[in-house]
Amino acid sequence: MIVGFIDEYRRVYGVESICRALSAHGVQIAARTYRKARHRPPSARDIADAYLQNALRDLREKPEAMYGRRKLTHYQRRQGHEAAFCTVDRIMGVLGLNGVVRGRKQRTTIPGKDGGRATDKLNRDFTSTAPNLVWVADFTHVSTWTGWA
Repeated sequence: MIVGFIDEYRRVYGVESICRALSAHGVQIAARTYRKARHRPPSARDIADAYLQNALRDLREKPEAMYGRRKLTHYQRRQGHEAAFCTVDRIMGVLGLNGVVRGRKQRTTIPGKDGGRATDKLNRDFTSTAPNLVWVADFTHVSTWTGWA
């Protein structure tokens, strides 16, 4: 990503000045590192990730596209891809893929009907000059459990 950025602007600004500007903004890269990165062949991980990305993109219109990380990993292994759960999870995140979630989302907190909040009596200042002068309590959780069915 950084190499592509430098490639785009190096003819106008020069590699060294771009690297200096990037270093000033917290992205540490030396001109020598950039030049080596341009001629370095892709790593084995990059190549394996590219194959897996293509395999996941091919599932767009198939029912398997609804699978989550676990099922998709097993499916890819059955198809002959050497894939780890963490790799499939990472690539699904890069591609913006999510598995379908069954059932309803569990709701844990229900807001009050009036929509009002308790007033801030301390103005967010929790310091005290002596013990037992300031007491603070917070009860924000409302249980929805109705007992045993």
